[in-house]
Amino acid sequence: MGAEKRHSHEPATELIYGRNAVLQALRAGADVRRVLIARGTKRDGMLGEALDLARRDNIPIVEVERAALDHMVKRGSLHQGIVAEAPEFQYVDLPDILTAAHASGEPPFLLLLDNIQYVTNFGALLRTAEVIGVHGVIIPEHRQASVTAQVRKASAGAVDFLSIAQVTNLAQTIEELKRHSIWVVGIEAAPRAIPFDQADYTGPIAFVVGSEVDGLRRLTRDKCDYMVQLPMWGKTPSLNVSVAGSIVLYKARMQRLAKGIQPKLAQGLVV
Repeated sequence: MGAEKRHSHEPATELIYGRNAVLQALRAGADVRRVLIARGTKRDGMLGEALDLARRDNIPIVEVERAALDHMVKRGSLHQGIVAEAPEFQYVDLPDILTAAHASGEPPFLLLLDNIQYVTNFGALLRTAEVIGVHGVIIPEHRQASVTAQVRKASAGAVDFLSIAQVTNLAQTIEELKRHSIWVVGIEAAPRAIPFDQADYTGPIAFVVGSEVDGLRRLTRDKCDYMVQLPMWGKTPSLNVSVAGSIVLYKARMQRLAKGIQPKLAQGLVV
């Protein structure tokens, strides 16, 4: 499959920061090398649970001055008194996602991102994708935010429970999905787009969300089987991409539930 990208190099170290992001990484069994905690930080709530998990898994816990964490984490980022060191995020290959989707007991349910560059939007979409039980997320290698410590935090740790593939050519990947009988649906206002609540999302499906500025690239749009759009009544010209994508993803999940199609690992409601 020419569209897939394999990562065989030894992973470098990255930082996971913020109480929820560190906690979720530990819950997911991520390969955390050590946990750094700011001296004097109150060890309760999520932070306390994270430390308990680290001790359970024999992960070293190191107490440092808060200024040391301030220096480690990028300016403007909130570490909330805890930082974990772990290998950089490991992407899966496209066949891994397809195999998991077909083994899930429900029709494949995927999310493709076409040049999402703001980490807050990327993280929010990953969080929604994990909560509703998509089988995998596919992103392009270039002109797209990658999974970083900032994205981990923005996703509230959802990245550690998701299969994410990074591909060299999104258009070729869409063609590959179609060869697996997966319908590809773009989420964007367009002349041929249909209202999002009038489409059937209960079959094998992959949604595509475009960039914050330009939307879907022309080639990506042309590869989609059809487009859906959300109605708007105010003066604001468009919805935030993570909001629009989340609404459609939830609609798809609710349609599937109504048809008796359950996600394999339902996590319950998350607020």
